Amino acid sequence: MDDDYIKKLHDTFEKIKAKINPTGVIEELQSLEARTYEQDFWNNHEEAANVMKRINDIKKEQEDCEMMELLLIDHEYKEASKLINQYEIRLFLSGKYDKNNVIFSIHAGQGGTEAMDWSNMLYRMYIRYFEKKGFKYEDIDRVAGEEAGIKSVTLNVYGPFAYGFLKAEAGVHRLVRQSPFNADLLRQTSFALVEVLPFIEDKEITLKEEDLDWQFFRSGGAGGQNVNKVSTAVRLIHKPTGLTVTCQQERSQLQNRETALKLLRAKLWEMEEVKREQNLATYKKDTQASWGKQIRSYVLHPYKLIKDLRTQYEETQVDKVLDGDIEEFILQYLRKN
Repeated sequence: MDDDYIKKLHDTFEKIKAKINPTGVIEELQSLEARTYEQDFWNNHEEAANVMKRINDIKKEQEDCEMMELLLIDHEYKEASKLINQYEIRLFLSGKYDKNNVIFSIHAGQGGTEAMDWSNMLYRMYIRYFEKKGFKYEDIDRVAGEEAGIKSVTLNVYGPFAYGFLKAEAGVHRLVRQSPFNADLLRQTSFALVEVLPFIEDKEITLKEEDLDWQFFRSGGAGGQNVNKVSTAVRLIHKPTGLTVTCQQERSQLQNRETALKLLRAKLWEMEEVKREQNLATYKKDTQASWGKQIRSYVLHPYKLIKDLRTQYEETQVDKVLDGDIEEFILQYLRKN
C-alpha cells in the first residue's frame, strides 16, 4: 500500500476514534453498569434489555477501536483497512434516529397489476437485503393485489442502525420492463413508494386517548382458524390529523393495538418533520407513488440498468440488485448526504 493510502487509513481512524469519543463512552458505560446493580433494574424488562444491549455495543466498539489501533501500529494495513472501512460508515450515521429500528412500507403506485407485482419484487429485494445485513423483520400489515403481487405491506425491521441505512431507500422506485401480464410483451412502466420511519419512543409523541378512534375487524387472507372469526385486526384513526393506520398480522388484538400505536407515532413524527421543513402544504402530494420524488430507476428492457437519480450511481447487474445486493446504492447515498 502506498504512503497516501496509509495516511488516509490513519486519518480515518482518528475520525472514527473521535466519533466514538472514548472518554464520554467510558463515562456512559460506568453509568449504565451502575444501573444494572439497582434493585428494581429488571422490573422493566424492555428498558433493562435496552441498557444491556447498549453496554454490549459500547464494549464491542471499544474492542474494535483497540484492534484498529493495534493493526495500524503493527503495519497490518490490509486487516486494518477492512475494520476501518466498516466503521467509516458509522461516521455517516450520526442522525438522532439513525440507530433506531424501522417501520418499513411498500405501496403500489401507478400501473395496476404491474405496479402490485413490482411492489412484490421490491418486497423480495428488501427481504434479501435484511437477511444479508442480519436484520430481523416481521410483517405487521399486508394488502394483497387482486390478481398478483402486493397493494401495500408494512414491516417492523430490527437491527443496528436500521434507520440510518434504510432511510436511503425512502421515495419512489420506477420499473421499466416488458409486461409479463400482456400477451404482446409490451413495455410497461410501474411505480412503487417506499416509506421508512424510525421507531419513536412514547415520550417523544404524546397521544391523548380522546384523540384516538379505535376500530376492530376480522383480518382477511391466510391465517388459519382465527381468520374471519375473531376481530383481532385494528384500525386506528388519529382524529386531529385524520391519519389512519391498520395492523392485522398478529393473532392478538392487544399486540395489534400496540403496533398500531407505534406506527401512528412514527407517522405523526414524520408529519412534524415535514412541518419543520415548511412543506406541509405539499405533504400529501409528495408522498404519492407517481412521477414525483423518484429516487431510483430500474430498467429491465430494452437494456438493463439500475440508476439512483440522487447520486447518479449505476449498476448493470440488475439480477444481483433485485436479489438484495443494494448496499452500494445505500453507501453512495450516505456519503453524499
